[in-house]
Amino acid sequence: MRALRLLNWKSDPELVEVPDPEPGPGEVLVRIGGAGACHSDLHIMREYGGEAAWGLPFTLGHENAGWVRALGPGAAGVEVGQPVAVYGPWGCGTCGRCQAGAENYCENRAAAPITGGLGGDGGMADHLLVPAARNVLPLPGGLDPAAAAPLTDAGLTPYHAVRRSWGKLAPGSTAVVIGAGGLGHLAVQFLKATTAARIIAVDLRDDALELARRHGADLALRSGENAAGEIRAATGGVGADVVLDFVGADATLALGAAAARVLGDLTIVGIAGGTLPVAFHGFPFEVSVQTTYWGTRPELAEVLDLAARGLVRPEVTTYPLDQAVEAYHALEAGKISGRAVIVP
Repeated sequence: MRALRLLNWKSDPELVEVPDPEPGPGEVLVRIGGAGACHSDLHIMREYGGEAAWGLPFTLGHENAGWVRALGPGAAGVEVGQPVAVYGPWGCGTCGRCQAGAENYCENRAAAPITGGLGGDGGMADHLLVPAARNVLPLPGGLDPAAAAPLTDAGLTPYHAVRRSWGKLAPGSTAVVIGAGGLGHLAVQFLKATTAARIIAVDLRDDALELARRHGADLALRSGENAAGEIRAATGGVGADVVLDFVGADATLALGAAAARVLGDLTIVGIAGGTLPVAFHGFPFEVSVQTTYWGTRPELAEVLDLAARGLVRPEVTTYPLDQAVEAYHALEAGKISGRAVIVP
């Protein structure tokens, strides 16, 4: 089969031929219908090196959906031919976090398989071998794999971040989304679909701000030195109850701290490598600062349900597998609105 594999660090991946995988005990072989291209992949391709714990080569693609092609002995819960989404963070399956469906926070990583697309073989290929049937979720009726694929990360990650702050998003509250791109435009939709908060989107790009408005943002602001003041002015001087930073650079973290309300949440999702100094007077009182990573398996089922009901819709640009490298180049150049999805 064809597979887009990273053969060398700090280089573009290459489309090569590899043997078709065969599912072993408990495993599921998925014929890929869509694999999302993520900025995390660019970090891996451009910044990782010999210090990484992962061995080369491996196939990219950690946002995946398709159809069950074959079941290994003992694999249960899905049927051959069934459309499915793949839950990306693969844990050990036995620790307390995994038993609760939070394999993204597995506490026994040494016993867990290497996540597909993040060191292990992912879904930018004709087929993906999933190590456990629990990590494939049936797609609700009417949800196409190409549209579902980005929901497994670009959807699940912001949904988890929004969901953990539901208690602070009552009527009269304000949520700020910094970075209205692949994840941020979905965060706006989750806020709109599941909370009563007023939504403010912040970005440097006009097209991203327009995308946020189109999906429900009440106010769209250009990022810059005046953004924190504009957010405070829009909230009567009190600031935002929840700030979701999908960039994670020094400037956006500083903006989040400056715009947050007393008792608010500042959640860092983006991995741009910024830092945020912590001091007693560095934030409004009792602002909680946290990072998140992906989301839980039950949360992915909720995301898929919202999408199947038409409450959330990722903006998708599709590319064939033989143009996957071009998709990454477009993503790197900031030319993708929403999410790029590779369709073999």
